[in-house]
Amino acid sequence: MTPRVALVGAGGHGLSHRRTLQRLADEGRIAVAGLCDRQPFGPDPSAPLDGVPFFTDHTTLLATVHPDVVVICTPPHTHLPIALDVLAAGADLLLEKPPVTSSGEHRELAAAVESTGRLCQVGFQALGSAALAALIAADLAGPIGVFGAWWRPDTYYTRAPWAGRRLVDGRPVFDGALVNPFAHALMQALVIAGPAYRPALLELEAYRTRDIATDDTTFLRVTGADGRQITVGVTLASAVFLAGEIQVGGAALEYPTDRLRLPGSDLIAVPGRTGLLENLLDHRADPAVPLLAPLRRTALFTAMGEAIVRSAPPLEIAPKWLAPHPSGGGSVLPGIDELVRQVAATGELPSEIGVPWAGRPQLLRLS
Repeated sequence: MTPRVALVGAGGHGLSHRRTLQRLADEGRIAVAGLCDRQPFGPDPSAPLDGVPFFTDHTTLLATVHPDVVVICTPPHTHLPIALDVLAAGADLLLEKPPVTSSGEHRELAAAVESTGRLCQVGFQALGSAALAALIAADLAGPIGVFGAWWRPDTYYTRAPWAGRRLVDGRPVFDGALVNPFAHALMQALVIAGPAYRPALLELEAYRTRDIATDDTTFLRVTGADGRQITVGVTLASAVFLAGEIQVGGAALEYPTDRLRLPGSDLIAVPGRTGLLENLLDHRADPAVPLLAPLRRTALFTAMGEAIVRSAPPLEIAPKWLAPHPSGGGSVLPGIDELVRQVAATGELPSEIGVPWAGRPQLLRLS
C-alpha cells in the first residue's frame, strides 16, 4: 500500500519538503495526503501538488486525511505538541531539526515514540551524506575543528516573528548561528566524535554584530570526558564565504557540498546523499534498513543546543569593528573568515588569542 504523507508547515522552508513530496509522488513512492500551514502561500511551479487538501490546523488534517507519515517543518519551539499529536494519531514522523528545544522535551518525545510504537526521524539531512560515512569509516583520532563563514542580511532576522530572538512567549527559540544555520556542522561533529562521546566541559563565546537578541557569530570548545576536543567557529557576518568544513586527523569534510579530503588525498566530491524521508520510507518497508537520524541520535545535540540558548546573552561587537557589506543589507566583521578558520585549526578561542572585541568564555553545563 502506498504510504500517505502529509506536511505540517508547508510555507517558507517547507517549500523544500513540498518539492520532495512532489518528486516522490511523481515516482509513485507516496501519495500526498495533505498540506498544513497557518498562513496561505503562493503556488510554486517546482512543487505544484495540485488538488492536495490544504488545512490551517494540524489536528484537523490528522483527523481528516489520516496520514501514515507526517513531515513537521514548523518553528522549533512549536515542534513538541505537534509531534505528540502526530504520534498519538498513529503516524510516523519526520521532524525538522532541531527536534525540540530542551532535554526535557526530548525525553518526553522519546517516551511518546516508545509508547506509541511509531517512528521518529529528525531532519539532519547531512547525516545521509556518503562523504560523512566515509570520514566516519576512516576512524581518525585527534581533535575536531569546525568552521564556516556565511552572510545573512538584516532582513534574515525579520523573516519570522521568532527570528533573531532567544525567547517567544517564555519558550527558548533556536535561532542562534550554531543551533540553527550551522546546526548540521555541530551535529556532524558529534557523530564523528562517536556515540560514546560525552562532554565534560563546554566553553562558549557568543557575539552579535547587529541589534538582535541572539548570536550571529559563535565559538564553542567542547572537551570530552576522554579529553578529546571539538572546537567550532561560525559566523553569519562575513563578507567572505566559507562553505563550512570539519577537520579531524588530517582529513577535511566540506559538509554542505559533500566534498572530502582524506589524509594523503585531494579534496573530491563524494556522490550520494540519502534523503531522510526516503530513508524513513525504506525503514517502514524493511526494518533491517536503519534510520539515519533517529530521535535518540540527536539527544546530545539537543542538550548542547539548550545549554547554548539558555546561556547569557551574546556580547555586542562594537560598530567600530564592523564594515558595511559590499552589497548592502547590514554590516560584516572584517577578517572573521580567517578567525573562524584559525579557531578550528588551533582549538584556541578568540579571547585566548588576543582578539580585541572578544570577551571571556562562558562555562556551560548540560541538563
